[in-house]
Amino acid sequence: MFRAWPTGHLYTTQVGLDCGNFEEPLSMQLAIPLSKGRGPLFRQVYLGLRKAILAGTFRAENRLPSTRDLADQLGISRTVALMAYDQLLAEGFVTGRGGSGTYVANDFSSNRLVAPKKEIKFRLSRFGSAAADTAVSLNVSGRRSRRYRYDFAFGRSESDIETFPFETWRRILTRRARKAPVFELDYGPAAGSLALREAICSHLRRSRAVACEPADVIVVNGSQQGLDLVARVLLERGDRVAIENPSYQGTTEILIAAGARLLPVPVDRDGLNPAKLPSDARICFVTPSHQFPTGAILPLARRLALLEWAKRKNAVIVEDDYDGEFRYEGQPLESLQGLDAEGRIIYVGTFSRTVFPALRVGYLIVPKSLTAAFTAAKWLNDQHSATLEQQTLAEFITTGGYERHLRRVRRRNTARRAALLDAIREYLDERVEVTGDGAGAHVVLWPKKRVSEDEVISSAASRGVGIYGISKYFLTPTSLAGFMLGYSRLRENEIREGVRRLGEII
Repeated sequence: MFRAWPTGHLYTTQVGLDCGNFEEPLSMQLAIPLSKGRGPLFRQVYLGLRKAILAGTFRAENRLPSTRDLADQLGISRTVALMAYDQLLAEGFVTGRGGSGTYVANDFSSNRLVAPKKEIKFRLSRFGSAAADTAVSLNVSGRRSRRYRYDFAFGRSESDIETFPFETWRRILTRRARKAPVFELDYGPAAGSLALREAICSHLRRSRAVACEPADVIVVNGSQQGLDLVARVLLERGDRVAIENPSYQGTTEILIAAGARLLPVPVDRDGLNPAKLPSDARICFVTPSHQFPTGAILPLARRLALLEWAKRKNAVIVEDDYDGEFRYEGQPLESLQGLDAEGRIIYVGTFSRTVFPALRVGYLIVPKSLTAAFTAAKWLNDQHSATLEQQTLAEFITTGGYERHLRRVRRRNTARRAALLDAIREYLDERVEVTGDGAGAHVVLWPKKRVSEDEVISSAASRGVGIYGISKYFLTPTSLAGFMLGYSRLRENEIREGVRRLGEII
């Protein structure tokens, strides 16, 4: 027989089972949790019985309890029980026998489902193997890292989400969604909406001296997809690629997964050293406006030398201008792309860092000779980026909302940068050298005495301070210790207190 007893909103039943053709059932316990917040009752009962069948608790030819008996013991209506049984019957888990009852189908043998599942090993492609190797280091599982009271995190966004004009954004998005003609919600252009490409060009020509037309723009899902498309379109396995050392992990791992042979180029106080560029690289990846991670700014002489190298070697340069919108001292240097007279540069930008990270919209500015290949590659990858978000962003830019937002962010970051540098002078004094403070939203502290990165990071964490080591960004082993401190997400008083605690360690 069946027994049911309440435990809050949870009901557990003692289920009688038939074994073979025995008339008297053997008593076995089967838990079927029922609660108001877990969907329709009939589906909860169906899922509980289905789970018991798959687990082998009910075996082939076992007779299930009658719907009336099940309803009485669970405290549900018989209609609910009938609906659960109908679902099991429709999916082939049970069969009905007139005048006899409901039985588990013969397809579920007694030894087929009881055994624990084995982990199956699949053969991965070269790309899959490389991607699997990076899964842990890049935290692609989405698990949150440890939270710190004073977290000098960097790279997520230079924009403070709390100050972004979300009401303005919501109004534009709502209006666009409400008034959009049906044809605009069909598949869109692979390269992106014309309105957004025009807005991007207009902004970049003013703010970054980028030479472009709307036809040169490929809208992508963040700069990460843009870098991936570069690797897919331009590289074969084994191709030699020049890359800054240290360098952005997102770029490095994409190139490794693509099978490229990485040729590290040393970075010093002035960024990538063109004199150290290899003679046989097909492509060079560079972050000239604020080298990641050191923060160095590539001077004009080196920019021209890099362009000359590309011309001499018939190479392509990929300029990742991830935070070129933020410069605090002197006149902003124009983009490297703006100096290019031959069409050798692919310019990579993103709005995820200046608007908000969840807006996965970035862009490539590609030479005209490559637009067809990149447009087709984007279509093959995911057809096109989300239409409503593109339309909303285009209006946000053209109506001046984006530039007003950037001005607010620059003023706020300028104040936070000043607070950080003042605190470093007060609490760390001559113990560290600072680089990267002229642009972007992070600086690097280089201790003048030899220290262990891991030990300093651990000691800081114990004091509630999150800082981040630079050594992992090097492509070759290094004994250098440095610490990256982002400041765009902390208030001035938090920055000061975090640096004070750090001063107790270094």
